[in-house]
Amino acid sequence: MAEKKTRVTIKDVAKKAGVSISTVSNALNNVDVLTPETKEKILSVAEELNYIPNLNGRNLKAQATKVLGLYLGSIRGPYYGELTDSIFRACQNSDYDLEIFLSNDYRKIMSNILGKRVDGAIILNGAIKKKQEETLVRNDIPVVYIDRKEKNQHVSSVVFDSRKGGESVAKYLLELGHKRIMFVSGEKDNYDAIERQKGFTEVLKRAGIKLTSEDILEGNFERNASYNSICEYLEKGGKAPDAIFAANDLSAIGVIEALKDNGIKVPEDVSVIGCDDIETTRLVSPTITTIRTTFEKQGALAVDELIRLIQGEKGRITELSGRIIPRESTMIK
Repeated sequence: MAEKKTRVTIKDVAKKAGVSISTVSNALNNVDVLTPETKEKILSVAEELNYIPNLNGRNLKAQATKVLGLYLGSIRGPYYGELTDSIFRACQNSDYDLEIFLSNDYRKIMSNILGKRVDGAIILNGAIKKKQEETLVRNDIPVVYIDRKEKNQHVSSVVFDSRKGGESVAKYLLELGHKRIMFVSGEKDNYDAIERQKGFTEVLKRAGIKLTSEDILEGNFERNASYNSICEYLEKGGKAPDAIFAANDLSAIGVIEALKDNGIKVPEDVSVIGCDDIETTRLVSPTITTIRTTFEKQGALAVDELIRLIQGEKGRITELSGRIIPRESTMIK
């Protein structure tokens, strides 16, 4: 007969940390009355014991809250707004409410999820690492990741085939006759940014074009960061390439603005291509060639998948493909 799991209580945390229950409560609720050392010790003990705070006793007893949680680490840029809107509309269509939790503190995120505030979680947040993934699996929490590939009994992923997207951009630029090519990267540790870059550089390498560190500039998925990277590169005497692939459309806009401000014409001198096909790509001049990633569809699929998991279905991985939308920012060399 299997041994029944005993729920860890706040008393257990207090005992192991050698403090009072009220002190543990202050640490968990971020009350600013403790020294940093004491607070860190208590939080470490709570994590070690896999303590799940009772955030809402009513929810712990209920079979369901009819609320889904969306856990984001950023809302910067149009991608997050449109994705969130598609998730919210899908929740409404399925008679669920949506709770949006914006934080880069994994402890607060885990406390919210494990405290049974929601029936399941959609996660697009780099603060959730492998250790937190394993904790969610141990506690049978229905989770859908949209920023990594994971599959388990209660875990699914709905992601873009970003590597294939990067490959398609490289092939497209090569077909246009471009030979000197640069890449403006996305956020570090971001699944889509990493996969996109891998696919892009691998195809170029097979074609005999190897990108050096000087050919890869930091963009961080941001317009200003990409603008500054291009300007700094040119100010240091860097030669304009034939083409630039920016990891997302905001970066592509920043790249085009930087090139223009330095007297470089797009696409006559340099072709520029982005990714996501946000609305702005059709409004700027020149209009921007990009990869249509249908992230609105990703949001709706993530909700459908999470409801599947809540209903007891097994986890799976769903990959979405994009396609290149040619516009004015690219041309034959």
